[in-house]
Amino acid sequence: MPTPPLDLVELKRRMQGATQAFRHELGGLRTGRASASLIEPVMVEAYGQQMPINQVATISVPEPRMLSVQVWDKSLVTAVDKAIRSANLGLSPTVEGQILRIRIPELNEQRRKEMVKIAHKYAEDARVAVRHVRHDGMEHIKRLEKDKAIPEDDVGRHQDQVQKLTDQMIAEINAALAAKEKEIMQV
Repeated sequence: MPTPPLDLVELKRRMQGATQAFRHELGGLRTGRASASLIEPVMVEAYGQQMPINQVATISVPEPRMLSVQVWDKSLVTAVDKAIRSANLGLSPTVEGQILRIRIPELNEQRRKEMVKIAHKYAEDARVAVRHVRHDGMEHIKRLEKDKAIPEDDVGRHQDQVQKLTDQMIAEINAALAAKEKEIMQV
């Protein structure tokens, strides 16, 4: 069976998937400012199964340092409260009827540095994922060359295209990391 042609669009899609996952992970890092993405990963025991918090409540940001969680079903208020407290986010909701108010505490210097380290780890994981996609692309080009499916002149050009795409995605990851690091370290 012949090797299919190189699909740069597919390689780009896979690389962008890695950068999108990285941006999502960064969104979950607490910076001392309220953001709905802080508690979106929280899973709530509801109706006999684990459900994302945004499927049982509305999350809003009424103030820069406060989250508000409006639970739709009164019977789930305790479960949502318990899920947020046990998610190891360092958050303690205050229950007011069907609304949970969550004050976002100020971060100290040590905690900020820990957050930056976590952000760097996320960035490195994303870079590795992008490099894996590059590796797949380069291997595909080698197979095409071996099968004589592309002229030798095109091999270098395709490799350059894959490398440029990789450099572009890694630059995006680095820019997002720098922005998040600045946001975390702001006092």
